[in-house]
Amino acid sequence: MQFTNMITIDRPIAEVFAFLAKFENVPRWNDAISETRRISMGPMNVGARYVQTRTLPTRSEEQFEVTAYQPDWELAFRGTFGPFSGQFIYELEAMGNLTRLINTVDLEPSGPVNIIAPLVTSRIKAAVAVNLNKLKQILEFP
Repeated sequence: MQFTNMITIDRPIAEVFAFLAKFENVPRWNDAISETRRISMGPMNVGARYVQTRTLPTRSEEQFEVTAYQPDWELAFRGTFGPFSGQFIYELEAMGNLTRLINTVDLEPSGPVNIIAPLVTSRIKAAVAVNLNKLKQILEFP
């Protein structure tokens, strides 16, 4: 299941990218995540690995790895997210002092979730949109 959300943030692209690329910020704008921490060494780049604690819909620990890291342009990661494996891609586009953020999510359900995946796609997309709006609010009104 794949979907895309887009949002415009009234902040320069470098600030938006820096905030997104610091994954420890995720719990500030994603209510389903209580903690994100890096588990690999070295500079932030492709291959950096993280673990996070999910509290919704149930408590779980998930891991992900950065698969694209191009400052002020693209950030992507792949891993496990609740009952799904998949990838999140953030593409940024400068629009003067504004930033257009395009978030593409590609999730692969497993087990019993396969049956209901078509039914929950719109709910997951809506939840991701809520998170992106919270991100927008944090960045625009620090």
